[in-house]
Amino acid sequence: GTVYALWTHYGPDPACPGCGSPHAELQVSRNAGRDWSAPRPLAPTSTRQDDPQIVATTDPATGRPVVYAAIMENNKASEYVLRSDDGGTTWTKALVEPLQRGMDKDVLAARGNDVYVAFNAGMKIYVSASHDGGASWSLARPIPNTNSKIGFSLPSGGVVDSSGAVAFAWAGYLQNGKASGPANLYVTRSTDGGATWTTSLVALSPAIRACDCGGWNYWGPQIALAVDDLDRLYVLYNATDAAGGVGRMWFARSADGGTTWSTPVDVSLASAGTNHVFPALAARGDGDVRIAWMDDRAGHDLGGNDPSARWNTWYRTSRDGGASWSGEVRLSAPTDGYPYAFADGFLQPYGDYFELDIDSTGRTHAIWGEGTSYAGPGNVWYARSRTP
Repeated sequence: GTVYALWTHYGPDPACPGCGSPHAELQVSRNAGRDWSAPRPLAPTSTRQDDPQIVATTDPATGRPVVYAAIMENNKASEYVLRSDDGGTTWTKALVEPLQRGMDKDVLAARGNDVYVAFNAGMKIYVSASHDGGASWSLARPIPNTNSKIGFSLPSGGVVDSSGAVAFAWAGYLQNGKASGPANLYVTRSTDGGATWTTSLVALSPAIRACDCGGWNYWGPQIALAVDDLDRLYVLYNATDAAGGVGRMWFARSADGGTTWSTPVDVSLASAGTNHVFPALAARGDGDVRIAWMDDRAGHDLGGNDPSARWNTWYRTSRDGGASWSGEVRLSAPTDGYPYAFADGFLQPYGDYFELDIDSTGRTHAIWGEGTSYAGPGNVWYARSRTP
């Protein structure tokens, strides 16, 4: 029944006047999302913090819940992982990697005592690992074959399955020194605690049509990753089939640890020409899969700053591993008092992260950002399903 929301706060913060901007802000619900604590800084510091991640799992020794969080600190130069054994009330903080170089897109994956954090540094993906619940960490080392040879490699999803195998999903860009242009979408997996890795290609996306809304290839390809209780892998990603085309939302699955993948399926019911961004994915049980994304079908966005455009957050479910899907449900909803929220949608996505999770009762929890523009102002929004 405890739900954790961890997000990035920009600008002044009444809860922490001395905190840097941005910094990681935590809210906790003790009753499955009906009520929430006041926002508070996760780890107050005067320097900036970026790209917070949070994962709840179980301590195998005690059977009790344990929560891990990851943040990039000091102008994205150092990676920290925090652990809480009391439901997020107190945290211990460990410096995992003091690389003192620009990092981006950290991804946290944890199950029991196995904790992994992957991140981009330069044009490679590095992974740090702990197999004692965060008490000690391996040194950062690049995953072989995650250097796209030309452009950046950016992780965007991570899981640990019931056997202890870890997998990360990532985009490998093919334009010299940039995160733009065409991109290969991969899943890289290790069955020996991160000592060795195998990589499989899921899809190739030509360059998705860029927006002038700000950001770093803001609408570019991104791939989410999930695993069910039978250790089948699922991916959801936005990609196009022609250079400069709009991104659609695609789903695929693997029953052999990512060695082979099913034929991708377009899971959006939006009309052709609709922009699709920011996939989110969760799975459990025997093929119980939940997916969500954002698109602008309610008002097509011609460049990223069209005031008549409308975005929404959409959600679907599958009970058979993606062989069939429910109808679409709109998670975003108009709310009085917010200048970007209208009856038919919101002005712009705010932030480039979006997450789904499934609790022990089978209910879905979703969290995303809406705002007036890429740069804000904006807010973090949350929704939960009424039934499993």
